[in-house]
Amino acid sequence: MAKIIVACGSGVATSQTVASKLNKMLKERKINSTVEAVDIKSLDHHIKDADVYVSIVKTNKDYHIPVINGVAFLTGMGMEMEFNKLVDAIKKADAKKGK
Repeated sequence: MAKIIVACGSGVATSQTVASKLNKMLKERKINSTVEAVDIKSLDHHIKDADVYVSIVKTNKDYHIPVINGVAFLTGMGMEMEFNKLVDAIKKADAKKGK
């Protein structure tokens, strides 16, 4: 099961909104994964065992995992494209883990 981290400035409103939307979209497509909303300050801690990072706040760090544009899930613009990238990243992560 893939672990997805969504991070925003405070880890409360925006990341929770995106995480909730992602959970709903993934459940509709019967894709089993966990989605966790965190604040940007604790991202380094939470991302260590994550498979995909959904970014709402720009950062110049390279986390060595796929990064998805989380703003698309707030605005709706480019959302399907970003969701397809997310699904691909989940499938690759699950395949890597042998699931």
